[in-house]
Amino acid sequence: MKESEIKKIFKKKIKEINKHNKFYFSESSPQISDSEYDQLKKEIISLEKKYSFLKSSLSPTHSLGYAPSKNFIKSKHRVKMLSLSNAFDIKDLENFEKKIFNYLNKKVEIEYSVEPKIDGISASLTYKNGELVKGTSRGDGTTGEVITENLKTISDIPQNINFKDFPKDIDIRGEVFITKDDFDKLKNNFANPRNAASGSLRQKNPEETKKIPLNFIAYTYGYFESDKIKKQSDFLSLLKKWGFKINQHNKVLKTIIDLENFHKKFENDRFDLEYDVDGLVYKINSLELQKRLGFTSNSPRWAIAHKFSADSAYSQIKDISIQVGRTGALTPVARIKPVNIGGVVVSNATLHNEDEIIRKDIRLGDTVKVERAGDVIPHVVLVDLEKREIKSKKFIFPNNCPSCGSETIKEFNKTTKKHDAVRRCTNEGYDCEKIAIEKIKHFISKDAMNIDGLGKKVVENFWDLNLIRFPQDIYNLDYDKISNLEGWGDLSVSNLKYSIEQSKKVSLDKFLYAIGIRHIGIENAKLLAEHVKSIKNFIIFVSKNKLNELLNIDGIGETQVNSLKKFFENKSNYKIVEKLSSLLNISDIKLNKDGKLLNNTFMFTGKLSNMSRAEAKSLIEENSGSVVSSVNKKLKYLIIGEKPTNRKVQEARELGIKILSQKEWLNLLN
Repeated sequence: MKESEIKKIFKKKIKEINKHNKFYFSESSPQISDSEYDQLKKEIISLEKKYSFLKSSLSPTHSLGYAPSKNFIKSKHRVKMLSLSNAFDIKDLENFEKKIFNYLNKKVEIEYSVEPKIDGISASLTYKNGELVKGTSRGDGTTGEVITENLKTISDIPQNINFKDFPKDIDIRGEVFITKDDFDKLKNNFANPRNAASGSLRQKNPEETKKIPLNFIAYTYGYFESDKIKKQSDFLSLLKKWGFKINQHNKVLKTIIDLENFHKKFENDRFDLEYDVDGLVYKINSLELQKRLGFTSNSPRWAIAHKFSADSAYSQIKDISIQVGRTGALTPVARIKPVNIGGVVVSNATLHNEDEIIRKDIRLGDTVKVERAGDVIPHVVLVDLEKREIKSKKFIFPNNCPSCGSETIKEFNKTTKKHDAVRRCTNEGYDCEKIAIEKIKHFISKDAMNIDGLGKKVVENFWDLNLIRFPQDIYNLDYDKISNLEGWGDLSVSNLKYSIEQSKKVSLDKFLYAIGIRHIGIENAKLLAEHVKSIKNFIIFVSKNKLNELLNIDGIGETQVNSLKKFFENKSNYKIVEKLSSLLNISDIKLNKDGKLLNNTFMFTGKLSNMSRAEAKSLIEENSGSVVSSVNKKLKYLIIGEKPTNRKVQEARELGIKILSQKEWLNLLN
């Protein structure tokens, strides 16, 4: 399948999951089942793993939940409430453990705290001097809604704790849920127990919440400063002592085989529980290791959710459409006869790419097996050849973009020495309508400019009305014209205008991510921002052809630099960035002046002892230093491990760069 087609499929899936995030997190009225949502999420993550060019700020790998509702006061979590990465089989668990060993750069004795993953609503409780002073929802993971009074109606949540060993300041986190028996009495009002819990917690009147039999099980902490507790299992025991309910099925296990065996047994027994669960959560039991492993941009490295098995069904392909994504990827989607899979009605299934269609020999009219599993979008697994019509014809993938007619290509990957599976539209700017629309959707998304009220459907509507053609048009909208549109009242127009004005103040990394350069995701945008420091400097880098200098940034390679070059070869892209920089207040990157390594640059060569490069880099950046990828005059310290590259050591000596052993470097940090 062409890259453009893959991107199109990916974007459609991202759009779908963001729509359902809004239904669930913001409106408390989910439109699909949990298993369908999980399948959609898994499909997105699988696509991202398979195709490195797929990026979206709204992907479940970068975002969580949905922006908090305007009906409640917002509160920023002191420690983010991140989502968990998912495992679906023993191979995923083995890869999870392997990544841990790679990060730590050695094998260590590991034991896991195992907890059932209750299908409810996450909440954070802030206690100060033993008193519950604030309760918040997860929100988007960074900021939640203050729902203190609603949470206080739950009898499982202690409002005052008098134990001497209870911390003076702590955020305790847990899950709010409704039992199956209690839900049976309410099922005429809610779609499922999770909806009931969500809707109840987000009532404006706590007296209404009080009428719903909500439960709370505590499972971890957010903000908490203590070095006395050594294990997750110990903390769970303390929670029970302090008066919180914890899950009776919590266990401590040691090996992947133990986890797999317990998962199989628990999956069979889960229907006998009094509440819904959709998997098990495995956490590294050692809190010291948890701290060392830290977090990625959207999930902890030390925990994973092991979801329960997939659901599937057979249906017939009525049509195959091609979606065009933001980066030009063409993604094929099968339009199937609606079929119920795991409680969810599915009418679309991804075909991934042109190569997948050829490999599976998928044709119009075929009866196919469609699978939903965990967080993956429904996808076609196989064709039932016995039911294929004799006159069926193979699907011919378009050689030209269905949106703009431009030539489509499969790019050659220098690393794999093969052509990519994804076919792409060669149009780089805003001349391709579908690409332009998707670029604007990306620009306004949560992890980018985060313009609430300007959703994807609104972008499409405004495009059709010729109100938007480029990102800068958002900041010059005709609000008088919008107020006359169906569904737009004074309040909604006012809210949109407010959100757009709020978005004008944006960090440099978010802006660089928002403009939608291929291969420049959230993390790469942060690396670029930290290097160039200001939008003015970034524009200078582009206008004076200095982009090759970015290769010296550790984490930025030829793929990213070539993508930047290609993006700005299109003059309209350059003009858009210039125009936006004049309309927006893009904040400069300010250095952390408290770190011990401020103004110092480092480079590693050779294998480090008991530490991965990723952890070492993280230590340097936490202490205000920076890591570069090549030996040059700007490098201050070359840190050598086992079997260093002799050429790099020699170059450093010739330039008078100080060479440190790993021990000497660590001494700088005490």
